[in-house]
Amino acid sequence: MTDSNPVSRRRAIALAGVGVAGVAGAAALGGALVRGAVDEHDDPAAGSTAAGAVTFTGEHQAGIVTPAQDRLHFVAFDVVTKDRDRLIQLLKDWTAAAARMTAGQDAGPVGATDGILEAPPDDTGEAIGLPPSGLTLTIGFGPGLFRDAAGKDRFGLAAKRPAALVDLPNFPGDTIDATISNGDIGVQACANDPQVAVHAIRNLARIGIGVVAVRWSQLGFGRTSSTTQAQATPRNLFGFKDGTANLKAEETDAIRDYLWVRDGDGPAWMTGGAYLVTRKIRMLIESWDRTSLGEQEDIFGRVKGNGAAFGRANEFDEIDLTALNGDGDPVIAVDAHVRLAHPSVNGGVKLLRRGYNFVDGSDGLGRLNAGLFFIAYQRDPRKAFVPIQLNLARHDAMNEYVRHVSSGIFACPPGVTGAGDFWGSTLFA
Repeated sequence: MTDSNPVSRRRAIALAGVGVAGVAGAAALGGALVRGAVDEHDDPAAGSTAAGAVTFTGEHQAGIVTPAQDRLHFVAFDVVTKDRDRLIQLLKDWTAAAARMTAGQDAGPVGATDGILEAPPDDTGEAIGLPPSGLTLTIGFGPGLFRDAAGKDRFGLAAKRPAALVDLPNFPGDTIDATISNGDIGVQACANDPQVAVHAIRNLARIGIGVVAVRWSQLGFGRTSSTTQAQATPRNLFGFKDGTANLKAEETDAIRDYLWVRDGDGPAWMTGGAYLVTRKIRMLIESWDRTSLGEQEDIFGRVKGNGAAFGRANEFDEIDLTALNGDGDPVIAVDAHVRLAHPSVNGGVKLLRRGYNFVDGSDGLGRLNAGLFFIAYQRDPRKAFVPIQLNLARHDAMNEYVRHVSSGIFACPPGVTGAGDFWGSTLFA
């Protein structure tokens, strides 16, 4: 078809250039454009603002110690190809798209509106005109990438599976739904605008067609943890402040000791990375809402109003687990959540939590399907999440009001260092 429109001709030339270069060329072009945008407009020390961009490259992946944003879209993918090279190429393409989108650009170098009319655009377009909104994209690899459910080593990675990437046990009280658990690859998108987060995941899924398929995904709102000291402690759907003692980015010694994988911890490809655990926790809202305020506070071990632990005046006052009341009983009950989750009863270990509230409609019985999508990063789940959760699952008074319905674990590699690097390059080297 002859086209005398110079704008359409320009579109055709742009897309033809991508076709000649192939998908890899498009990814490289996208990465180059975004690296320029990030370097020019972002201050790595500035972190996330409501509308600004978070630097994509760095020693560690963004979206871990980054100030927790307001919205989440988490997705777990299953790898459907058997071709190692196709998987590596997808990770390169995803890296280029992620770098562009976190800088506030279209997912592809042509964009949502400048391609030829006869071909699908390389961006879905729903984020046109929106700022970066603090978007971060964080990737992790699940146990299934190293050996699938049948025990097959599809991509020659079995020997590289870290010992810390454990199959999570069935904790007491778990009601895990396998269809919304685990996955070969997990991607966390956080942003201060829900449309920006959804746009990012949608485009990664689009780019991945034929190589990966979505296994499950989860939307979240209202962060339930603070990852920096400047952030106020948020509240969960039980109305209590959550994550007061959460690991904070400014605690550099604790971050070094409990978050980042260090040399000698396991395979070298994970040095500078972290392990991610996800848990979808259904809260029995209606039962909780009929519980007295006094019992609610006893279950948490905190005052609902200001978040102070029992026996203390303010939220951040150091908890005293040895204090006794006039009857000689512990001021903070032995089955109180704050006691059982405290580092002092868990070998001093700390987690970096960045979970989100969720409401997934109703369950068909007039009850809200709502709760907490728990996200925790750590240096070694065997020493952190697993023993802490075992302690909580066995003794926590809150168990009467919650149900753990999904579970996942992922090894998150170090950050993308710059041009030529890509998500998972250390694993596939």
